Amino acid sequence: MLKFTYTETGIHLEQLTTSLEELITQRIILTMRIGQTLMIEPGQASLLLPKHLSELAMLETISRQFHESITLSPCDADFVEVTLPGTWLSTNTDCSEGIFLVDLEAHTEYLLVKLWKLSLDSLASFATG
Repeated sequence: MLKFTYTETGIHLEQLTTSLEELITQRIILTMRIGQTLMIEPGQASLLLPKHLSELAMLETISRQFHESITLSPCDADFVEVTLPGTWLSTNTDCSEGIFLVDLEAHTEYLLVKLWKLSLDSLASFATG
């Protein structure tokens, strides 16, 4: 499972071995114990990736062959938007901070995390170079 954590400082992406149901159950218990509200709803998340990443071709192939729910759309000359279906968890419906969970095949999740890390490296070298 992929976990996107949205904060005021940015997005963090990680691959987890916990099941979707187990993680949601843990969050429900946690929010009940601390007396906080938890909103859970289906949705979509997008991830911008640079077009120049060579592994992006592998993700395009996987999305065509196995995951019709993953879409790749060109944004501009430099970036592709990857849209994924999943579950949004936050403290209220208007909140821009929260967690987005995506349940895909393990190799697809691994590839997405790898592409995300490569994109961070690419953006960092662009900003300093």
